Amino acid sequence: MNLIRKIVVGQNPKDAMAYYVGMPVSTAKVSFIVLDDEHLHKYQSKRYLIYIEGPEGTMLWKSVDSMPCMIEYDCKFD
Repeated sequence: MNLIRKIVVGQNPKDAMAYYVGMPVSTAKVSFIVLDDEHLHKYQSKRYLIYIEGPEGTMLWKSVDSMPCMIEYDCKFD
């Protein structure tokens, strides 16, 4: 289950870059954002992976390594 809905990268959220699930990227869109658990366990530092889905399929688009980030989770209440 992917709970990350949005990631804001940068020291100051007002001047930072935001990526969110569903964000358009050329002919694709951001499909999911995940914390790279393997990188965390191996190097003890957080890395977030941003994947896009487009006509060619799903692919890794960006990685955010050791940067100040604000994470917004997808909270669904029934």
